[in-house]
Amino acid sequence: MEYKKDERSAASGVTSGAASRVISDDVMIKELIAEGLRSRESAYAPYSGFKVGAAVLGDDGKIYGGFNIENASYGATNCAERTAIFTALNMGVKRIHALAVTGDPNDFTFPCGICRQVMTEFADGDMPVFIVKNKEEYMVMTLSELLPGAFTGKDLEKGEGEKE
Repeated sequence: MEYKKDERSAASGVTSGAASRVISDDVMIKELIAEGLRSRESAYAPYSGFKVGAAVLGDDGKIYGGFNIENASYGATNCAERTAIFTALNMGVKRIHALAVTGDPNDFTFPCGICRQVMTEFADGDMPVFIVKNKEEYMVMTLSELLPGAFTGKDLEKGEGEKE
């Protein structure tokens, strides 16, 4: 689903619960997207040149930004989404209620699989994820749409009865 500035109110039916309060608050959406775009400019991407920014809305009502941090050993690179989530956690946040990610200003940049998995640890499946091209164009998907059938702590609990 792609939304432009004048269509944002249509996004309110995408999710339910706490997440829908975030989606229906146009000011909060703009702030979340603005922080993602702002964070992208600070990205450390000397090898790929591909800058990514992200922002999360914490359970404390505050927005936390993050950007990708590359390393010469690509495996040590940290994505923007995880940087934003870890920053929020460091500040005492326990759950995140929305996330925006922005990369290529001419196309939509989706979270990688590792970031999607990390999101499931700290968010509900109905959390809105704003995939941002620019401040006027973005898509909204739920975390469950991005990672259907996610492996979570509940899956680990299923096996506990089998332990001896």
